[in-house]
Amino acid sequence: MSDNSLQSHASEEKLENLAKKIKGWGESLGFQQVAIVEPDLSQASERLSKWLADGFQGSMGWMAEHGDKRYKVDKLVDHTLRVISVRMDYLADDKMIAVLKNDNKAYISRYALGRDYHKLIRKRLAKLVAKIQAELPQLELSQRPFVDSAPVMEKPLAEQAGLGWIGKNTLLLNNEAGSWFFLGEIYTSVPLPTDNNEQTNRCGNCRACLKVCPTDAFPEPYVLDARKCISYLTIESKDAIPEALRPMLGNRVFGCDDCQIICPWNRFASQTKEHDFSPRHNLDDPDLVTLFNWNQEEFLANTEGSPIRRIGHERWLRNLAVGLGNASASREILSCLENRADDPSPLVREHVQWAIARQQEKIALLTGE
Repeated sequence: MSDNSLQSHASEEKLENLAKKIKGWGESLGFQQVAIVEPDLSQASERLSKWLADGFQGSMGWMAEHGDKRYKVDKLVDHTLRVISVRMDYLADDKMIAVLKNDNKAYISRYALGRDYHKLIRKRLAKLVAKIQAELPQLELSQRPFVDSAPVMEKPLAEQAGLGWIGKNTLLLNNEAGSWFFLGEIYTSVPLPTDNNEQTNRCGNCRACLKVCPTDAFPEPYVLDARKCISYLTIESKDAIPEALRPMLGNRVFGCDDCQIICPWNRFASQTKEHDFSPRHNLDDPDLVTLFNWNQEEFLANTEGSPIRRIGHERWLRNLAVGLGNASASREILSCLENRADDPSPLVREHVQWAIARQQEKIALLTGE
């Protein structure tokens, strides 16, 4: 249905009131911010094209798929006129630095400590979609919710909607909430009034995130080379972790938050009110050895409903082997690694052998043997 056709059925005043209701409903559904934008992704698509041409996507071939559906929103969802962009805080603990400093602990990105956000947020957005449709029962609307899914350029959309600005670490930053939040979107054919509160980029001369990155994954500000990013290496990549980068991973076994932890704007971040994002199974402060000793069944049981499960037990062991190789010299750790030296997976075996050699070298230096 066209913009004019919808306007004829829904007065400007009614659309204004609906936009206010949407924000109120969003708040009641647990979103910290809701904003409406008429999207223009032309510049974002140019930046994406250059990023892909530089090969920074690594093995994420899907980033180059779907043609112009990424930036022409009505190609993805017919008749889309507006995007409703939302954010939800997820930070549930303050142990990050303590865990990172203890090389016998396993650091897991804070977004993955609790329940998988995809399902939680998608259900909330589906409720919001239903409420919008109920307000305009005489119209057949075209609407669809997204949560980090499909070819949606969520950060540029959120930036245009006024939820923050894309910082030098390529994450969305908010001057009142930092960056510890999830994003979600609703594509809709309703010609809602838009918000004109786009935030000014406030990174200034700060380069803290660029300097702190363990693997130097930012070739320049606002550009991430995923091939060197620890989140990519431990989550997205299905291959062996490049040997030269393994020592730099430290104890980060699932994702990395260093560029968020160091960001000055995260001084303003709030703890989440969502119980489902609270840490499960002590994953905010776990021992490397404990996690490495999980068998397949324990891994599946302890990651049920968690975003961690998507990497599977094999890559979980791959990552933990690197963490154990980077840990302090320990005969317990060496013994733990040797118990998996004959693992059925060639990927796991190769990383375990690397870790064994690292531990043997450290123990020799410590004991003089």
